Amino acid sequence: MMHLEQLPPWAAVIIALFVVVGASLTLLGGVGLVRLKSFYQRLHAPTLGYSYGTLLIILASMLMFSLAEGRVVVHELMIGIFIMVTTPITLLMLGRAALRRDRDRKLGHDEVVPPRIRSTEPPAETETESETGDPQP
Repeated sequence: MMHLEQLPPWAAVIIALFVVVGASLTLLGGVGLVRLKSFYQRLHAPTLGYSYGTLLIILASMLMFSLAEGRVVVHELMIGIFIMVTTPITLLMLGRAALRRDRDRKLGHDEVVPPRIRSTEPPAETETESETGDPQP
């Protein structure tokens, strides 16, 4: 394993560029989450910022450790795949829940779920029970 001082200058520049751009995108996603006004506008900034920012930081990490160790290092891909899949899906589900809440409020639907009414009647007989008179297992 070589030390970080022994990285080629071209690799150090690319790694630094990936880390700076990735951190900037992630920071912009966080700032967008705070600064944008409506809930729906706030969904877009973190999704794009965190996903692409994380991708660039993970690429920088893979490049640095692959060059430093002299072998291909790809276990960071699991972290990247998890983040790039879960962040957009989570925010999509939050958006759908907010849209449903807003539509229900606009249409005047109650948010209260009615209680479940249990039937006092015995269950209906099936055809085989009525024909033979014996319940079938």
